[in-house]
Amino acid sequence: MDQVLRQAVGPNKVAGLVALAATDQGTFYEAAYGKREVGGQADMTMDSVFWIASMTKPITSTAAMRMVEQGRLSLDAPIGDILPELRSPRVLTGFDKAGKPRYRPAKRPITLRHLLTHTAGFVYSIWNADLARYYEATGHPATDTGLKESLNIPLLFDPGERWEYGINIDWAGQAVERVSGQKLGDYFQQHIFQPLGMTSTSFKLTPSQRGRLVKVHARQSDGSLKPIEFEIKQDPEFEAGGGGLYSTAGDYLKFCQMFLHNGQSSNGQQVLRPETVAAMGRNQMGDLNVRLLPTHAPNLSADAEFFPGMVKKWSTAFMLNTERAPTGRSPNSLAWAGLANTFFWIDPTRKVTGVILMQMLPFVEPNAIDTFTRFETETYRAV
Repeated sequence: MDQVLRQAVGPNKVAGLVALAATDQGTFYEAAYGKREVGGQADMTMDSVFWIASMTKPITSTAAMRMVEQGRLSLDAPIGDILPELRSPRVLTGFDKAGKPRYRPAKRPITLRHLLTHTAGFVYSIWNADLARYYEATGHPATDTGLKESLNIPLLFDPGERWEYGINIDWAGQAVERVSGQKLGDYFQQHIFQPLGMTSTSFKLTPSQRGRLVKVHARQSDGSLKPIEFEIKQDPEFEAGGGGLYSTAGDYLKFCQMFLHNGQSSNGQQVLRPETVAAMGRNQMGDLNVRLLPTHAPNLSADAEFFPGMVKKWSTAFMLNTERAPTGRSPNSLAWAGLANTFFWIDPTRKVTGVILMQMLPFVEPNAIDTFTRFETETYRAV
């Protein structure tokens, strides 16, 4: 494992990384290699802070599922009952001769299940040319502006008709806020972070976190890595449940381990009921499948698909592989990732979980996905 990770680091490879692996009995491997910034002096350390991007989504989904188990949210009632903004969704059907968008009413209401499984009809422009054209035609703000108005985009298909990755979990976070009466970060802090001992995870960077922050890098045409200026809005109109958190590998591993312990923290606090954990490990999208995400912004993402050729499903929080993966991952394991190449998986069958955090674009570029794949493979050899 050390050899794989050490060899992954270099000026034209990965600037730096932090990786941990654990079983249900505890952590058995941890390592930090490289620098927090290419050409910089600060070494990567176990407490280095990363933008975890879409690894925020399972945490938001966990908050929503807590609401479901308490009867405060319903998976299958119209979410417009909680979020009036989604009461009358529109589907983008195309553009007229003048380039203006055309719409029609959606055929059915959006539900929380649609949002949590990415089947509501919302998409990201990174992987959808029609939404990219919509932004160009309308000047509508993107979600990275931190403006609430950025969430008010049309659907690209009717709820329940296919899987496509999008801003669904930002809306799920809004539902948690409406029902709880708390800001999303405050809800996380009280009900997830404190019980799990996640002391370095938040939307807003503290001075301590900023002092340990890893720089985001961009891959250049000559293969080198260049640090870029990037930071999630620190004073947004809404806290982005779809991708706004900063965290450490150790903090996120505690979240993953909770799913190996039937919803309990290491000190026995019950974050989720066992039956909720079980539901979050099952296919919740029926006959629909997770699909390839073809890039329309190659500077931000390559074509994105895990285990091509394998059928993948989605629970109310995670991607599920339906077969044994080449890495050794068991069928029906839980996993996902973040745009700047942060990755995790949770294998309830083998009782093993791993987290590896890098900080560079584009997503799933060869160096990053190869490093993750080899790390996971060596983890299974170790256990």
